[in-house]
Amino acid sequence: TAAIGKGFAIGSAALTALALFSAYTQTVGLEPIDQTESRVLIGLFLGGIVPFLIAALTMKAVGRAAFRMVNEVRRQFREIAGLMEGRAKPDTARCVEIATGAALKEMIVPGLSAVVIPVLVGYVLGKEALGGLLAGATLMGVFLALMMANGGGAWDNAKKYIESGHLGGKGSDAHKAAVVGDTVGDPFKDTSGPSMNILIKLMSVVSLVLAPLFR
Repeated sequence: TAAIGKGFAIGSAALTALALFSAYTQTVGLEPIDQTESRVLIGLFLGGIVPFLIAALTMKAVGRAAFRMVNEVRRQFREIAGLMEGRAKPDTARCVEIATGAALKEMIVPGLSAVVIPVLVGYVLGKEALGGLLAGATLMGVFLALMMANGGGAWDNAKKYIESGHLGGKGSDAHKAAVVGDTVGDPFKDTSGPSMNILIKLMSVVSLVLAPLFR
């Protein structure tokens, strides 16, 4: 159900971004956009790169936060006497602090990138390049979001399928491989995939708001 819901979210974001893109082209007088023009082509390629950049940043952010959590759990097992035997209580507040702190801090760079990149392209390369950027980012962002939502869901379901007793069940080599796949699949479908929806809408909104300056 959640995976299907993500598909609706992606479709909604794509339609919103397309509407905003159309409004931008009308505001700056880019109707139609000439795809053979050099600055438009440069913008298209830059726009295609941006979703992969944001996806990489968010995936790495999840990895860093997870390793901090793992190290904290290991520290508590070492330093809190009786924790392993169940005679002591863990410091759950510290784990919550790590998770919430990482969720806020790690999104600073991706969030700023989504705002700053359209502004830089518009000022440095012009309105044509920014139009190409929005087109490239929207197209690639939608496809990347669909791939991540479906791929992540497939990895997650594969692990559940094996844990239900198929292909050797828990502890088998297939299960170990599925756990590795799900470790990638979870940030795929829950972090990087949904971030594409925000990315393409935010870039379009920023471009439309600043369109009079580029015109």
